[in-house]
Amino acid sequence: MYDICNYDAYFVQKCDAVGVLGLVPEQKLTTVIRMLAYGSSADQVDEISRMGKSTTLEALVRFRDAIETLYTRDYLHRPTPRDLQRVLQKAEARGFPGMIGSIDCMHWQWKNCPTIWQGDYRNRKG
Repeated sequence: MYDICNYDAYFVQKCDAVGVLGLVPEQKLTTVIRMLAYGSSADQVDEISRMGKSTTLEALVRFRDAIETLYTRDYLHRPTPRDLQRVLQKAEARGFPGMIGSIDCMHWQWKNCPTIWQGDYRNRKG
């Protein structure tokens, strides 16, 4: 939050022309992260966040720009051989030797899967 607020003053709480305080950074960022995490639309989060649709969408665009600018060099780059080795070691320790990328979970038995979710996580063959 601090990195993003320092990068883009849009996320900093300000007073409007009448002197009323605007939205806090936590409010804008929580709304954006909620949209990204749950795949929600701006209309779905407007009542929870008490932000208008246009404000929510602008916050989303500015958040994306800030993340891309601030973290591309360190986190959003092609993996180096060292990065790949570290990922392979972690994956092997967790029982997925040779895994790079995502796992197709439909091929694994979910013995501890809550009963209510069992039908949601099956492939077309059952």
